[in-house]
Amino acid sequence: MSRIIPKGDIFVLETENTHYVLGVDKSGFSRHIHWGGKCCADDYVIDFNGGESSQNTFLDEISQEYTVFGSTMYRGCALKAEFSDGCREVDLKFLGYDASERELVLKFADSYYPLEVHLCYKVTDGLDIIARHAVIKNNGKDKISFEKLFSAEFTLPSKKPYIFKNTNGSWGSEFIETNNTVEAGSCVFESRRGISGHNNSPYFIAYQNADEKTGDVYFASLAYSGNFKVEASRDAFGTTRVILGMNDFDFDYVLSAGESFATPEVFCGMTQGFGEMTRQMNRFAIDNVFPKPYNKTPLPVLYNSWEATYFNVSSENQCALAELAAEIGVELFVMDDGWFGQRKDDHAGLGDWYVNREKFPNGLTELIEKVNSLGMDFGLWVEPEMVNPDSDLYRAHPDWAYHYPHRDAHELRNQLVLNMTRKDVQEYIFGLLDALLTENNIKFFKWDMNRPLSETGAENLEEPKMLWYLHTKAVYDIVDRLKAKHPDVTIESCSSGGGRSDLGALQHYDMVWTSDNTDGIDRMVIQKGYSLLCPAKAMRAWVTDIEGINKPCSLDFRFAVAMQGSLGVGGNLLKYSKEDMEICKKNIALYKKIRDIVQFGDLYRILDIDRDEVLLNQYVTPDKSRSVAFLLANGTRFYKKRIPVCFMGLDDEARYSLTIQGKTYEKSGAYLKNVGFPLHIRGVDYNEIILIERV
Repeated sequence: MSRIIPKGDIFVLETENTHYVLGVDKSGFSRHIHWGGKCCADDYVIDFNGGESSQNTFLDEISQEYTVFGSTMYRGCALKAEFSDGCREVDLKFLGYDASERELVLKFADSYYPLEVHLCYKVTDGLDIIARHAVIKNNGKDKISFEKLFSAEFTLPSKKPYIFKNTNGSWGSEFIETNNTVEAGSCVFESRRGISGHNNSPYFIAYQNADEKTGDVYFASLAYSGNFKVEASRDAFGTTRVILGMNDFDFDYVLSAGESFATPEVFCGMTQGFGEMTRQMNRFAIDNVFPKPYNKTPLPVLYNSWEATYFNVSSENQCALAELAAEIGVELFVMDDGWFGQRKDDHAGLGDWYVNREKFPNGLTELIEKVNSLGMDFGLWVEPEMVNPDSDLYRAHPDWAYHYPHRDAHELRNQLVLNMTRKDVQEYIFGLLDALLTENNIKFFKWDMNRPLSETGAENLEEPKMLWYLHTKAVYDIVDRLKAKHPDVTIESCSSGGGRSDLGALQHYDMVWTSDNTDGIDRMVIQKGYSLLCPAKAMRAWVTDIEGINKPCSLDFRFAVAMQGSLGVGGNLLKYSKEDMEICKKNIALYKKIRDIVQFGDLYRILDIDRDEVLLNQYVTPDKSRSVAFLLANGTRFYKKRIPVCFMGLDDEARYSLTIQGKTYEKSGAYLKNVGFPLHIRGVDYNEIILIERV
């Protein structure tokens, strides 16, 4: 059972397997005490740390829960403010706390200025996940400006250096894992693009001697889709600290009199092994991150028309594709780019969200009715935050794009970014999307964003550097408004691939587009990196005709990769043979039988494609009654007669039936875990999906 245990000036956050302990010392500073295994709650104390010299101060050495700028503190801080008289030092003193069974709020106030800072914690029953954020209040009559407003600070227990796992990807190669040892100084992971981005990820995973099954793993993921910063540092005394939140790059946030601000949430925890971290975060996301009511509803199999027709969409070719999609078992038909304005290629039309009557003389009704008659829902691609200079919208409102009066606007993908901080722009976007949903039976939007921000001038803002946060907030607000008015609609977050795939996006969107790279072999690596802290259900994965240059893989292989998330199909069905269609039909039927296991089950990464030359991912239902394992290899080196394969996550005492390499077995869960099978895995295109069911 998870709970909050107040012990005088010490507070124990008890999770299923850990204690996170903090307190307030006699000087009124927040103090971090412990993060790890459980102890007797009465044993915890606040140690006094004295400064070693005038060059190593008390404030530099102590571990705080939320360090503020000023006084004799010289290391990185979580909050930096400037008051109306020019003072840039914050001096927080403890006011008191509120505590319930699972929530704790520590309240601090500046000793002179009307600033309050509340540190908020929430534990989750049955898990080791803690939600954290800070609430900042201006209780005075003058503005307070913040150039740094991070969400949380962490101190890791060991004095030895930690390895920090993150990603270092790009478009088409998102979620590529990296591991950096922080021995001294700082290591920074960040985005400055206006989105969480394709490169680094808004989280930290810190460990020393850990693998999938064992070792202490400390992690925290920021629920925010804009510019972020994760800064890990190790001081001269061996203390490793991490701060994370909205990036302080080109940042300013102004609180007017009486206003308050809640920072984005951070979801953190400590587990044994990376696998348990993944499983706990997956369960947590389903219950506590995904927007309702579809958080526990399996996502449908979709078909997307992009690779079949690109911009050359028409009612005729989309209807033809819809018939084929229905034939193979698709449940949601999505028409991609090219249906609106003067959209013949990517040079024109963005911003003009009206149906192109040359392509659709009768509007969308004819196509939607056809799709519905085939038993499928209908979805549509949109890119609301963008505008082409060659568009009716831009010709009417050139000032609606971010710009500086005496600078040239730089186009990426022939488009500019709309100033989402303007109320008239927000209402324009909401109004057009609302009209599409109101006038048509549309059940799904694929919300894309194909370029980062630039020329970030916003003449409407008194404080222009608030733009980065306000843009992200505006996107969230529009998505929330649309879903409130149209509760049967689901929306996917896409940003030129996986540029907005964070847990902040998943507090508003129902799923994310993982990468524009749908190559089956590349996706094995991309999907592994995604799976570390992001939920499997949200990971849209398509089977397409992109087989990879010099690394072809079969249609069955591509299905076996894509079925490890929320399955979609994006190939050109108009060119598929009868045999190809049967392969699609067979795999989609199988996926429908196992998708509840994949989307809601526990993931065990047993064999790694890079380390082992074989991929084995296993998903297990929470009650351990059913499981599905995906075994793939795209070419093994040398001659390996047998590869030992075991299965995890099952009930040791129960007996299970499975068929593998043509043979059916009945074995105990303990046998499958500890003994397994020596399998002959050869060839350039080995793929097998193994169903495991309790007898």
